[in-house]
Amino acid sequence: MKFKMLVLATASLLTVAMPLSAAKPIYGDWGYNAAAMDSSVKAGDDFWAYVNGTWDKNTQIAADRASAGPFVTLSDGAEKDVRQIVESLANNPQRDHLGQQVGDYYASFMDTNGIEAAGTAPLKPYMAEINGAKTRAQLLSLFVKPGYASPVDVEIGPNFKNPDVYAVFAGQATLGMPSREYYLEDNAKMKAHRAAYRDYIITIQKLAGLPGGEAAADRIIALETALSKAQWPAADRRDIDKIYNPKTRTQPAKLAPQFDWNATLTKAGLGNAKTIIVTEPSAVAGAGKMFASTPLSTWREWLAFHFVSDHAAVLPKALDDARFAFYSKELNGVQQQRERWKRGVAAVNGALGEGVGEIYVKTHFPAESEQQMKELIGNLEDAYRERISSNQWMDEATRKAALEKLAAFEPRIGHPVKYIDYSSMKVVKGNPLANAMAAADFEYKLQLKRFPKAVDRSLWEMYPQTINAYYNPLANQITFPAAILQPPFFDPNADAAANYGAIGAVIGHEMGHGFDNQGRKFDPKGKLRDWWSAETAKAFTAKTDVLVTQYNGFKPFPDLAVNGKLTLGENIGDLSGVENAYAAYKKYTAKHGEPPVIDGLTGDQRFFIAWAQAWQEKQREDAERQQVITNEHSPGRYRVNGVVRNVDAWYKAFNVKPGDKLYLPPDQRVHIW
Repeated sequence: MKFKMLVLATASLLTVAMPLSAAKPIYGDWGYNAAAMDSSVKAGDDFWAYVNGTWDKNTQIAADRASAGPFVTLSDGAEKDVRQIVESLANNPQRDHLGQQVGDYYASFMDTNGIEAAGTAPLKPYMAEINGAKTRAQLLSLFVKPGYASPVDVEIGPNFKNPDVYAVFAGQATLGMPSREYYLEDNAKMKAHRAAYRDYIITIQKLAGLPGGEAAADRIIALETALSKAQWPAADRRDIDKIYNPKTRTQPAKLAPQFDWNATLTKAGLGNAKTIIVTEPSAVAGAGKMFASTPLSTWREWLAFHFVSDHAAVLPKALDDARFAFYSKELNGVQQQRERWKRGVAAVNGALGEGVGEIYVKTHFPAESEQQMKELIGNLEDAYRERISSNQWMDEATRKAALEKLAAFEPRIGHPVKYIDYSSMKVVKGNPLANAMAAADFEYKLQLKRFPKAVDRSLWEMYPQTINAYYNPLANQITFPAAILQPPFFDPNADAAANYGAIGAVIGHEMGHGFDNQGRKFDPKGKLRDWWSAETAKAFTAKTDVLVTQYNGFKPFPDLAVNGKLTLGENIGDLSGVENAYAAYKKYTAKHGEPPVIDGLTGDQRFFIAWAQAWQEKQREDAERQQVITNEHSPGRYRVNGVVRNVDAWYKAFNVKPGDKLYLPPDQRVHIW
């Protein structure tokens, strides 16, 4: 994520002091459908399966999806809501300028007859530009141009140590396959993926009329394999201290002189940049060497292939289907291409997301949700404040600084206070490729326009219609888009225990990112600064090392384990979220009294069951493998089991004893925040 601490968070909000309402919840009698549980599984052996086992056995992943679960269900609903918006605008003669842009962008994407009739003709000006690159300087001009591939990414973002101003970031780029492991690991799965990738390149070249055939495909793969050898593993790329390497304007020329930094940055519109932060120096240096040693003709083949592949969705069906067959079916196990309208919604969101979001919020975000959310966040802040104040492993100076950071948290709910102005983006009905390029150009120019100015803290990294949430360490903000504030994460008619265990733990998760292994390095104003005493930092690391070891022990597959180092920040967020949400829930019961037993379950049991429901997830094998290798989030089963075994209240709620598979002796349980 440009650097962002996290995101798979969930859901809606919760009335803090909400008793079980007379109205029936969406899910079951109290906020969860007990029929999803599997009573044959002992809670202390596999809590995820105990809560979700029957659901898992009975749920089929949709043919056009890589997974199933609440996130998918809510995403499907948001898609339908946005579809109504964009289709009405596509056919509305009374629409305003934004409506014209949204409607015509969608209509152009949906015009498959027009796309087939145009064939590959829309590619011609872009292929001519690539083929016209006869010098390395001309290649560099294309590398920095929106819509074209590059072996090094150049981006704009807040400076980690001065988050009020923007800096230029340069780092390794994503290649044709998800990560370096797909090029380098010597096992049957990866070999099969590499063979399929080769076939895919050949197919794209043939369908697009690109020359070179098998020999060109081999050259492209050899180039990417060489680049991948210099690239960093995902866990290292999550380490702020490793990726923060600020350079003066002249220093990158010593690291990778082949890229002619002065000329390249000038062509990118960044000629006035004084600082370049190189995130993976050895990878950039390696890419520079490959840029100089690889023939120009191979780079042109590489650029042409990636341009066609990246834009296949707005090209004839044969190209679109070929991309689906590799990226969705081969790499993620998805069996069926998503309906065109669903992909059209995604395309419009990607191009004009805040414009769509502005319309979405007016009809799909009740004002009372925002107030309820603020109330719940306040309860979570109180819980964090008390737990930080009473923990035994921090010294007083560090504790004081942590409380200052907590007090400075800025929660943002629903939607931005101001939306992006898309009026300068030209959308032409009937030319979806040109529209996609215009969107990429608009986004880059928007960043360039912001670059000389102070960082605008009101900007959002997600759209209101996004099913997710995030913490931004550079602004000390937690953000919850409107679309996630729905059941099963929040239901105003559900039991308070269910709401605290679901959305409460998700809010706590996002807050916990401010104090995870990377977020803790930023101060209350979002500045990368060491505010920890050496003694307290050592105590923190000792705790997190134990958590790393615990998660390393989870094996989704016999040949593949969870990477505890890569997933550490998210695992800390999960553990902190649950413990603080539980503390907030106990504040609620202290004020309102212990809740009744419902469906034979106590309030504490319902709290933990709701947490497990939040990570009710079923994935196709290839998709889950890719997640384990590349993603900072543990799969859902381990997000649940990895947390509860460290929470004392869970043991009491479900009478978990020595001998149960998840049991940990009290002195081996990790308690951080």
